[in-house]
Amino acid sequence: MLTITNSLSIADDELEETFIRAPGPGGQNVNKVATAVMLRFDAGRNTSLSDAVKARLAKLAGRRMSADGVVVIVARQHRSQAMNREAARARLAELIARAAEAPPPPRRPTRPGKAAVARRLDSKTRAARTKALRRPPRGE
Repeated sequence: MLTITNSLSIADDELEETFIRAPGPGGQNVNKVATAVMLRFDAGRNTSLSDAVKARLAKLAGRRMSADGVVVIVARQHRSQAMNREAARARLAELIARAAEAPPPPRRPTRPGKAAVARRLDSKTRAARTKALRRPPRGE
């Protein structure tokens, strides 16, 4: 059981773990032992997540989610299979927890106040006056 929040958890049978050989350093260990973990979670068929959470999950997951709604997380930073497995599960839990948070309120566009407009125009006037004094005098 993968616990996301107090009210949200995912059963282990909804997660599919595949162990693969990891690229990179590690000597003979990396050549012989499949320590990297590929964790797959089918969010499209999951019933415990609401449609709004699934939509935010798709947006947050980006290219880690396939077109058919499967989130794929690969963990290969550790030398041991158990640590990579825990890292992948933690990353999936964190991703789903971020998607389960309440969406931010929509931004209401605002306009600058009168004082801010006056400060901006005053600054522009001062800059123009300074530049005018830098110009050579007009020839007569």
